[in-house]
Amino acid sequence: MKSAWLIGMMMLLAQAHIPEPLSLELQGQPIVTANRSDYSLPGQTMIDMDKLDRLIDHADRRTYQPPVNAKIGDNGKIIPEKPGYRLNRESFKEQFYTYYYGKGPSRIEAERIAIYPRVDSELLANIRQKPIGQYTTYYNTGNKNRSFNLALASKTINNHVVFPGELFSFNKVVGRRTEDRGYLRAPIIVRGEMSEGIGGGICQVSSTLFNASDRAGLQIVQRYSHSRDVPYVPPGRDATVSWGGPDFTFVNQYNQPILIRSFAGGGTMSVSIYSSDAIEYKPREVPSTSKRLPEEISIDNDANDPSRQ
Repeated sequence: MKSAWLIGMMMLLAQAHIPEPLSLELQGQPIVTANRSDYSLPGQTMIDMDKLDRLIDHADRRTYQPPVNAKIGDNGKIIPEKPGYRLNRESFKEQFYTYYYGKGPSRIEAERIAIYPRVDSELLANIRQKPIGQYTTYYNTGNKNRSFNLALASKTINNHVVFPGELFSFNKVVGRRTEDRGYLRAPIIVRGEMSEGIGGGICQVSSTLFNASDRAGLQIVQRYSHSRDVPYVPPGRDATVSWGGPDFTFVNQYNQPILIRSFAGGGTMSVSIYSSDAIEYKPREVPSTSKRLPEEISIDNDANDPSRQ
């Protein structure tokens, strides 16, 4: 009887020395939990720093909130920026040490550091002043899928700011053209032949941007033409793009940031490039497109595959 009582007391004492799992909370809601025993080196009381680093990375991802740049709304007014937040990694590490060695609470509130957006309202108001390049192309609204892809890609590059010395990459800014991101199947050119693919049509966006940026005198770094002429720009004035393949890139070599404004709707694809009044730029002559397009405008481009040209 005495032996059973002693064993029971020993078990209770052992349980009493097992700390509760650490709970990292954000605004009172638990987002990460960690058991002390999982972060000890085998046979030691020291912390396994590799596991702790992975825990901090995980907590950082769970607490991260990206900043939002200021932008120009559909009504022409500036929508203010919003700061983002990320985990204060050093603070969390110190709190974990305190918890691990039994000198701190098992529930802690995540301390975060503010992340400020690259583009604030003041900057945006300054660089929307002076138009330095503009180009317009036209398309057949009868092809609903293609029209949708145009509008989606156009919206992605709209309000994008390129800083002095920065490289703009169409593929990087627009991202992968997939069904999950909303792109639809539409006609494309594959090795000179007509086919269909996800994201068909967005080469009209990249081509319109190319001509606008060329007019603005920006430094064109990478630009490829389709394997056959396309009807929405003069011959040789197109810019084919594909994820994992051809890209359209340029560098802002000026001493002022530039702002890209893009719109696609009602059969019109338009890109305008702006900057501040202080910019000194050297525009180039670029041939305009015709508003009258052949019926086969609905059959056209985009390559979302490295084999497409």
